[in-house]
Amino acid sequence: MSFLKSLFGRGGGDAAPAQPVAGREIEHKGFMIRAMPFKEAGQYQTAGVIAKEIAGVVREHKFIRADRFSVLDDAVDCALGKGRQIVDEQGERLFGSGV
Repeated sequence: MSFLKSLFGRGGGDAAPAQPVAGREIEHKGFMIRAMPFKEAGQYQTAGVIAKEIAGVVREHKFIRADRFSVLDDAVDCALGKGRQIVDEQGERLFGSGV
């Protein structure tokens, strides 16, 4: 769990925080999905950000999944797929503006 804290700036330990790796970004149903995998235990942990402008304000939702890959491109592909899945299942409810 400490890697989650360090990724999102809530950690205070001595270990160096996991640094997200810049990944690809795609548009899906009006949402921008950016893959942001990070190194964890020698592999790339699946993570990303889903963003959408709502009423002039860019809202973001960060996600991390348990999937890990030895190849960065595989982690990026997985993160984009998970982001699309989240958008398909939740849509704008992701940001608390339920429909």
